Amino acid sequence: MLSRKMAIVAGVVLLIAVNVIVLSVMAKHRQPVSVIERAALFITAPIQTAFHHAVKWTKNLWRQYFILVFTAKENEDLKEALKLALEKNRRHTEIELSNARLRKLLDFKEKTSYKMIAAEVVGKDPSPWFKTIVVNKGAAHSVLKGLPVVTPDGIAGQVIESASLYSKVMLIIDQNSAVDALIQRTRARGIIQGESGGGFNRKYVLRKEDVRVEDSVVSSGLDGVFPKGFDLGHVSGVVRPMAGMFQVVTVLPSVDFDKLEEVFIILNPSDWESMRSQ
Repeated sequence: MLSRKMAIVAGVVLLIAVNVIVLSVMAKHRQPVSVIERAALFITAPIQTAFHHAVKWTKNLWRQYFILVFTAKENEDLKEALKLALEKNRRHTEIELSNARLRKLLDFKEKTSYKMIAAEVVGKDPSPWFKTIVVNKGAAHSVLKGLPVVTPDGIAGQVIESASLYSKVMLIIDQNSAVDALIQRTRARGIIQGESGGGFNRKYVLRKEDVRVEDSVVSSGLDGVFPKGFDLGHVSGVVRPMAGMFQVVTVLPSVDFDKLEEVFIILNPSDWESMRSQ
């Protein structure tokens, strides 16, 4: 047996069908509208109106659904295109920065008379006690222990280990490093020594020497390791104690060791003496 709900639906459908048939017949015969027809129209008109609105609402719903689906797909495509564009822009920016560094390195190499080989920094010692880097040049490239390492900005360090294809370099900001140096303006001598904070102090500078903040500090060449005249940094502070032979001079490095990516290793230390005597 039919359920009550299905019976009601069937009755409504039947009523609509009868109404449509009656209206069609009456339209053909153009007879005056009877009381039954008015009643049928009164009952079915709201149902037809509701059905029309339901169909229209359903169509709009489907249209909005497809618009949202299309918009979501278009949004995903735009996001992917933007991601690719940003990545491409980052690569171009990195290439431009790399080219600028390489031009600076090439210009530096052309201006110096030393025989040098370029090396890329491929590793850094994470220890807070030692300041060393690893470069991708070694014994196979004529890189030996003890050779100085420089950059266009100044002295970087010294090779302390050399394998076939890689070398370890102790930076001049390491506590174990020492460079004989000069105040460029007055020629006052002292020893540049690294400190734990990542900079260095200039030690053994006599109290009588004229040293001022912003004075340039360069290598003296007298330590037998680093060539003369390479930049080390500039004086950032001077303290002259009331007692003692020496003054305390702090120096700010000229090389930004946190951003060190490429270096030069000088290969002809035996030529330094002849170069200085010329």
